[in-house]
Amino acid sequence: MDLALTEEQQMIVDMTHGILEEHCTIEAVRQVEDDPRGYPEALWKQFAESGLTGMLIPEAQGGGGQSLTEAALVYEKFGEFLAPVPHFVSSVISARLLIQAGSDDQQTEWLGKIASGDAILTPAWLEPDRGFGEVGIQLKAKADGEDYLLSGVKRHVYFASASDRLIVLARSGDGVDLFLVDPNAEGITLSQQLSQAGDAQYRVDLDNVRVSAKDRLGSAGTGWATFNAVLHEGIILLAAQAIGGAQKVLDITVEYSKERVQFDKPLGAFQALAHYMADSTTHIDGGRVLVYEAAWNAAMGRSISRFAPMAKLFACETYREVTRVCAQIWGGVAFTIEYDCQLYFRRAKQLQLSWWDTPYLENLVASDVLDKD
Repeated sequence: MDLALTEEQQMIVDMTHGILEEHCTIEAVRQVEDDPRGYPEALWKQFAESGLTGMLIPEAQGGGGQSLTEAALVYEKFGEFLAPVPHFVSSVISARLLIQAGSDDQQTEWLGKIASGDAILTPAWLEPDRGFGEVGIQLKAKADGEDYLLSGVKRHVYFASASDRLIVLARSGDGVDLFLVDPNAEGITLSQQLSQAGDAQYRVDLDNVRVSAKDRLGSAGTGWATFNAVLHEGIILLAAQAIGGAQKVLDITVEYSKERVQFDKPLGAFQALAHYMADSTTHIDGGRVLVYEAAWNAAMGRSISRFAPMAKLFACETYREVTRVCAQIWGGVAFTIEYDCQLYFRRAKQLQLSWWDTPYLENLVASDVLDKD
């Protein structure tokens, strides 16, 4: 694995940084906290015009055809700037589900629109008190002639009000299936949920929502296998996002420790605080290598059954710990709304809990370690 960036990769990093620096200021991030739509339209438009919304979609279907390695570079920047965009749910998870399981008609209808930023799709996955695994999918898909009737509740559905379609995980007589569902269909109720990170999450209630069998992704009963494989790819990018956030909050804390004087010397001159920052740097650098090793293995077509959960587990724990240490160095002001440290602190904890939490990731790693012959 070569950690040196190619010229094209460096251009992607520079382009992403430039867009975020101009259109994703801290003020812009603060403005969309708890906003029903959840993202700045000007920022999303820039992503679309630059090709970032379609980077993981094949060129033949209107995308850029980049690998997970390039995407991880972009996501590290997302973490640095706290980018409030539906890129993960639409351009990563939903796009990859369509690529893996969508019919030709479904791919033709949606992949180009996702790539151009003209459509946003989001998965409706988690259910109240039912966990992260396959057994947690209990929303019913009852066969009714050529159609299905979906009934149940989904929670933590990101950007649902801004989405053109939900990809609903539901349990039919064949197992778990994936369905493309119009969020404005009769029988659907969206209720915004306030979250720790201030992002746009929704509870989605479905009451006998009629969907055609043609709106199912893939063959009957294959939904969980497809979703599980795609989410393994996705959590590598969330790990990269965690590393980017951890690095940024450490950087602003290092600057603060040089400027803030106590007992006639800067905070950074106190050995205990200096060691905290040294340990944080060590964990961030180690996490970054793990993230890119996972992304590289995915790009090379190798197994990521261990690397992906390890990367998110370690990176999110690092993000959470670094924000805690940095808040301690800043003191009480770190938790006041006026300061930026709390923005990273809140997002670090939510990211650790979301899209497979610590115990679930530990189980995945343990299974890979212990179940091998």
